[in-house]
Amino acid sequence: MWNELQVMMLAAAGPANLTEWWAKYGGMLLEGIRGTIYMTVVSTALGYLFGLPLGVILTVTDKNGLRPNALIYKILDVIANILRSVPFLILLIMLIPFTRALVGKSYGTTAVIVPLTIAAIPFIGRMVESSLKEVDAGVIEAARSMGAGTLQIVWKVLLVEGRISLIVNATIAMGTILGYSAMAGAVGGGGLGDIAVRYGYNRYQTDIMLVTVVLLVILFQIFQTIGMFIAKKLDRRRQGNAE
Repeated sequence: MWNELQVMMLAAAGPANLTEWWAKYGGMLLEGIRGTIYMTVVSTALGYLFGLPLGVILTVTDKNGLRPNALIYKILDVIANILRSVPFLILLIMLIPFTRALVGKSYGTTAVIVPLTIAAIPFIGRMVESSLKEVDAGVIEAARSMGAGTLQIVWKVLLVEGRISLIVNATIAMGTILGYSAMAGAVGGGGLGDIAVRYGYNRYQTDIMLVTVVLLVILFQIFQTIGMFIAKKLDRRRQGNAE
């Protein structure tokens, strides 16, 4: 109750108290924003480094794919499903020894990139698979009839024709990873999630909690807006080329 009254008094007190509040916590919040963006962007990039090939292989080896292979598809399918079924916080804790061995510590923004990437890979792989399977089968058959090989079809047909869906799904993936990065704050992951836990939860500072939530929402909207803008630009360009 005291903290709720504190927030109300702070809001009613005017610019002076707000200036004092920002002088006290502003630097910490800016560092939290930087840490959250760092974790989200790097984890998404690394997730796509491994998740994109995973999605391509799942698409190609599917029973209706370019090179059906039931064994490879089943193995990758089971691995992806197992990793996706593990809640992120549990995965984060399970990977602490691996993270410590890889980066030398299990806390902080850099350390959290390891479990974030591992959690992102199967999620991204599935989204890539979904995007590539949306490509018109007629376009693929046309490429085949012209003598295009599997790699050529993947590179020049599937990835090109599915680029709009891939970018939209990348935007969704980045938003999901942003949420995961906030959850990592529960175990000292750094960023805004860590600030929310240390100050908003452990010290009952409701004002800090509210500000971190608002900042996370703003970051999510920024990522989504940028992603959708790029997708629309590419879609208009494709429509213009078709005309």
